[in-house]
Amino acid sequence: MTVHTVGELLRQWRHRRRLSQLDLAIAADVSARHVSLVETGKSNPSADMVLRLADQLDVPLRDRNQLLLAAGFAPRYAERPLDDDALSAARDAVARVLGAHEPYPAVAFDRRWNIVMINRAVEPFFADVDPDLLQPPVNLVRLGLDPRGFAPLVVNLADVRMVFRSRIRRQLAVAPDAQLTALYQELLAPDSEDASSRTVDSDVVIPMILRFNGRELRLFSTITTFGTPMDITLDEVAIESYYAADAESAAYFEGSHGDVRVAAGP
Repeated sequence: MTVHTVGELLRQWRHRRRLSQLDLAIAADVSARHVSLVETGKSNPSADMVLRLADQLDVPLRDRNQLLLAAGFAPRYAERPLDDDALSAARDAVARVLGAHEPYPAVAFDRRWNIVMINRAVEPFFADVDPDLLQPPVNLVRLGLDPRGFAPLVVNLADVRMVFRSRIRRQLAVAPDAQLTALYQELLAPDSEDASSRTVDSDVVIPMILRFNGRELRLFSTITTFGTPMDITLDEVAIESYYAADAESAAYFEGSHGDVRVAAGP
C-alpha cells in the first residue's frame, strides 16, 4: 500500500480542483511559496494549516482526517452511525424532512448510495423487489437499475441510467472512492448500455417515469444535504425527495400517509 505525505495528498486534491498553487494560496490567504514548500515536504504544516488548505480545496471530512494523519496529527472528525445517541438531533431532522415530504417518496442515503432511511411513500415500490436486493445495505443505484429491482417499472430506464452515471461521475471527481468506482463499473459503465437518444431540450429536468399499478407516474427529484457538518456520517448523508411532474402523478399520491422508516445498518 502506497503511503503518501500530506504534501502529496494536498497536491492531488489541488489538481482535482484544477487550481494552481497561486490560486490556492490566494484563497487560503498564505503565500504561494508556503503552499509549494508544504507540497514538496520542505515545510511541515500545522493542523490548522492543513484544515485551512483542505477547506479551500473542499476536501470531504473523511479525507481531511487522512490529511491530518499524514501530517502527524490526530483525526479531527468523528464517524458515528446515524442511530448513535450523539446524532439523535440530526437523525430526527432527517426523519422530519422525510416525513414532511409525504405523500411523496423520499430516501436518505450515504456516499455509496446505501439507503439509511425512507418514508412510508417509498414502501409500495418495494413490493415486487427481489428480497436479495433488500438485504442491508440496500443500495439505491442497484435497486433502481437491477432487473430484480425497480428497473422493470422504469419506462425511461436509459434516461435514469444516464442521470445516475452523470451524478456518480461528478461525485467521484470530487472524492474518489474504490467501492463507488466498483459500483459505477458494474452498473453504469458506458458500454453497459447507451444513454437514451430521446431529445430532452424542452424539459426543465429529466423525469423518472414509472409504470406502477396500471398508471404512469412522472417524478423529478431534489437533493438536500447538511450544512457545515462536523461528523463524517452527516457530511455524507443526502436526502433525495421526489415530486410529481404532472397533475396525474400528483393525484396518485394523494391520501398516502405513514411513518418514516430507518433502514437497517450494514
